[in-house]
Amino acid sequence: MNSRARRVAISVAASMMTISLAACGVLGASESSDEASPAKGNDITVGLLLPETENTRYEQFDYPFFKAKIAELTRDEGNVKYANAEASPSKQAAQMQQMIDDKVDVIVLDAVDAKSVGDSVQKAKDAGIPVIAYDRLAEGPIDAYISFDNELVGEVQGRSLIEALGNDADSSAKIVMMNGSPTDPNAKQFKAGALSQLNGKVTIAQSFDTKDWKAQNAEVNMIEAIEKIGKKNIAGVYSANDSMAGGIIKALEDAGVTDLPPITGQDAELAAVQRIVTGEQYMSVYKSYPQEAENAAEMAVARVQGRDIQFDALARDKVDSPSHQGIPAQLVPVVVLTQENIRQTVVADGFYKVSDICTAKYAEACAEIGLK
Repeated sequence: MNSRARRVAISVAASMMTISLAACGVLGASESSDEASPAKGNDITVGLLLPETENTRYEQFDYPFFKAKIAELTRDEGNVKYANAEASPSKQAAQMQQMIDDKVDVIVLDAVDAKSVGDSVQKAKDAGIPVIAYDRLAEGPIDAYISFDNELVGEVQGRSLIEALGNDADSSAKIVMMNGSPTDPNAKQFKAGALSQLNGKVTIAQSFDTKDWKAQNAEVNMIEAIEKIGKKNIAGVYSANDSMAGGIIKALEDAGVTDLPPITGQDAELAAVQRIVTGEQYMSVYKSYPQEAENAAEMAVARVQGRDIQFDALARDKVDSPSHQGIPAQLVPVVVLTQENIRQTVVADGFYKVSDICTAKYAEACAEIGLK
């Protein structure tokens, strides 16, 4: 994405809080599977490899929406072979080899370890199986990539944290950075985006790369940060996602912190939305996983059926991985999620019902912010 386009995207994400991501489809991307003469018919097999179960999104949104879209696009003739690596690179390599052995028509891959999976991607290429990198940019000769604008996610998080600090945002304000897994290239992009907003405005007193994105690991890291900085000296916490934010909050509360500093997040997990309602967590980043999954399914079907025009319409951007340049890509937009726009985002788009969020435990807090 060029700098002008990025500036426009940042402006949209920061100011248009009520945007409905259901309307963010790609022009020309809704072509059904019977609008052209495909190289292959609808009886195709698509391999879907997802990375872990720590984040609830994969089982709750990505897989079911992807599977449903494949069925729609292929008139229920297509088949999805699904496997989850449970955060194990070796397990994912074995799963990918099984997909290759089974001669699937195309693989959609969300890598556990973007670098180590490159050999498996090459094996798929050698076997004539195209690979679409999903959500994380894998190395190797992938055919396309679909994800969110990850640097923009970090920029939105960093800017939101500065806004939450208000008058307390200065070079003496001490911030803890809880970044994601060092094996995930997205985590590096989130971090870079956040630092572009935080550097020079606050002091990064402690920074961690959190193994496997686990809440327990984030909690341990936060305990260390509290010991080194002092619980009263932490002005805010940059958390790269919601799961880790939960571990951070637990560490702070166990340390006796009752007035929590602003804490960021990402993924709009239900528990995080409820923490935003109560004010324990300041914000999250809402990403339309159904849109990402459905568009990935369209890319996979278009690629394997030889629908080049449709495929090109779905992958208009270009990205570079450490091993390959100029990879066709689609970057899906994101939205800041705060108390003010819960109804206009996750509720309006059908992620959660108000009743899912405002259970008995949260009913009073929901009423206070007008969510009922």
